[in-house]
Amino acid sequence: MDLSTEHQQVADMTRRFANEQIRPHAERLDREESFAGDIYQAMGESGIFGITVPEQYGGAGLDVLAYALVMEELSRGYASVADQCGLVELVTTLLCTHGTDAQKDQWIRPLVTAAKRASYCITEAGAGSDVSGVKTTAVRHGDGWLLNGSKLWIHNAPVADVAFVLARTDPEAGKRGMSIFIVDCASAGVSRGPKEHKLGQRSSQVGELHFENVALPADALLGTQGRGFHMMMSVLEKGRVGIASLAVGILQAALEASVEQAKIRKQFGQAIAEFQGIQFMLADMAKDTEAARLLVRSAAHKLDAGTDATAAASMAKCFAADAAVAQTSNAIQIFGGSGYIRGYEVERLYRDAKITQIYEGTNQIQRVIIARKLLKG
Repeated sequence: MDLSTEHQQVADMTRRFANEQIRPHAERLDREESFAGDIYQAMGESGIFGITVPEQYGGAGLDVLAYALVMEELSRGYASVADQCGLVELVTTLLCTHGTDAQKDQWIRPLVTAAKRASYCITEAGAGSDVSGVKTTAVRHGDGWLLNGSKLWIHNAPVADVAFVLARTDPEAGKRGMSIFIVDCASAGVSRGPKEHKLGQRSSQVGELHFENVALPADALLGTQGRGFHMMMSVLEKGRVGIASLAVGILQAALEASVEQAKIRKQFGQAIAEFQGIQFMLADMAKDTEAARLLVRSAAHKLDAGTDATAAASMAKCFAADAAVAQTSNAIQIFGGSGYIRGYEVERLYRDAKITQIYEGTNQIQRVIIARKLLKG
């Protein structure tokens, strides 16, 4: 699937950025579990955030395929950094699609220039894959709203300036009783839990956000009251393409590291690349990487064409994530004992890959979506 000149330029530009400003710092960021603040700022200054955001709001005004290419190349550098790009893309998509002119003017440009950091708050203790289990509430309070509840496993919770929060505004209306609110994290009643210590993608900060009688103005409501669930779900296809692309970046990094190691590591007097068992592993890594990449691009093309991309996005996310976990395991096998040691890239890639099977809808949920599409057909 050939890329246009513009798309190739986007990919090349992002790869240079990843090689020069991300890869040299990935091991340290993982070891320290520190937020990549300098890289975050550089991404905002380089126009890497908000790939599909219209130029009038400070974005690049490009398509979903360009976003997928950016996510892959960033993740090849370090998945935690790509994760930040994906988060900005989701919240700015919500704002572009459902925000008022005032909300767009207030929030989009600061988000895409990295002046503000966002968090995307759905998950709760009883609401993960089942979003209908959300218990956080927002009730009318004068001209505005009063927000109460807690969210966990929230990306950027320890460092966010603004939170996009899914809350119940009508407890009796089920999925039609949820709304999205834009919450300034400096507001009275907003508190943060401690930073979680994760298996992988350790530079991408995750934690809890608590809301206790947080008074929100009327214009904190994003879009139409009662349509929050549907609005959140509407961006998940793009989100799944993004995570699938992130998984492809991990696959590509693992493949490149494994090919290089196979050529230089010697056993029994010869490079291990000479052994058929290693060759088969490398071949499987290469074919899975290419297959995942093509599934991603197919889903991106469907989204850009405005056609139904539900199954395509789920297939891309499910296949790429499963392949990333399986093939980073093989990468460790090719490195042998050294691949199991902290500080080696493939050890980090293996840890970084696992979450791709879980967030943005578990791979079990993706299989349910794919099966439903098949059975309805």
